[in-house]
Amino acid sequence: MLLSPLFKQTLELLRCYIFVSPTLMTDSLLSEMMQTALVSGRRCYSSSAIAAKKWIYAKVFKGEPTQENFQLHTENLPALKDGDFLAQAEYISVDPYMRPYMMAYPAGSLMIGGQVGKVIDSKNAAFPVGASIFGQFGWRTHTVCNPATMKADQPYVLPSFGNLPISLGLGVLGMPGNTAYFGLLELCSPKKGETVVVSGAAGAVGNHVGQIAKNLGCRVVGIAGSDAKCQWLKDLGFDEAINYKTANIFGELKKAAPKGVDMYFDNVGGQISETVIKLMNLHGRIAVCGTISNYNTAVEKVTDPLRQMVFKQLKMEGFVVWRWNDRWMEGIEANLKWINEGKLKWHETVTEGFDNLPIAFMDMLKGGNTGKAVVKIN
Repeated sequence: MLLSPLFKQTLELLRCYIFVSPTLMTDSLLSEMMQTALVSGRRCYSSSAIAAKKWIYAKVFKGEPTQENFQLHTENLPALKDGDFLAQAEYISVDPYMRPYMMAYPAGSLMIGGQVGKVIDSKNAAFPVGASIFGQFGWRTHTVCNPATMKADQPYVLPSFGNLPISLGLGVLGMPGNTAYFGLLELCSPKKGETVVVSGAAGAVGNHVGQIAKNLGCRVVGIAGSDAKCQWLKDLGFDEAINYKTANIFGELKKAAPKGVDMYFDNVGGQISETVIKLMNLHGRIAVCGTISNYNTAVEKVTDPLRQMVFKQLKMEGFVVWRWNDRWMEGIEANLKWINEGKLKWHETVTEGFDNLPIAFMDMLKGGNTGKAVVKIN
């Protein structure tokens, strides 16, 4: 007899709740159990029965990544033990940092990255079934995790976002949002009336930095790679935006920042950063978040910046956001508050389908995204 998908799901739901001897089963009891199972929406999973998929770093990057750098594999998952939970990915992040970080991994490694998903089975009370979580689980559809065995990159249950999409846990309410929050506030110490320049300003971190700076009363100039992106930045409240692909950056930045530059949030490095540093004021502050201009190519040769550093007494500090792990929820809560107050806008570039992760990653590295790039796992 062929069973409908709904009926098979219902039987599975019933199995998850209770075992009842066939001799004791009545129509009314069966009906009650079915209704309870369907209303609750709970489901039992056997991790070993799931057809899990993952993307492997198949070939070491040389220049721009291509499809040949990735291979799609299936994997068998272990049965859950005490302390484990099983997570199913809903959205996976693609970020610039993945390109240089993967160079430290041998070919054959799992592609790294964060994801938000649902706990679908659990033997860990801190991660109950149905919880929305963030985890550094890489490019995989399903993950069996025991947080007690992890020394770093601990997963966490996401706070309530209200009516906002859960995917924001990968962006403005996740790592990029905290990168903007802590990087700007802790390293640049912005003051009202000062001028901030942001490179890579239309990316997940850059647009967020500019909006925070505007909330604090700063003048903000963004540098991005298209007229459309520049217009979007001005729609967000940036005072000026410069298209580095078509403009004379030095000349345009002098006009956009007539009183000079007090803070520079650097996402790109290279010649753009060389130009911005030349226009910085005495005691300027520079937060170096990324160097995407040379992730796919040889490092650009630029003028030694130390003369500027000395005579302008500049402060320049590189960082990765994990240094503020002990304050992680502070950043998320602050950014959520700004969103709810209408003071922080967000935008996502969403690619559909787990199989399209490499395409989304390659497109992001070429500047194809506006705001945060994520992949929705169907």
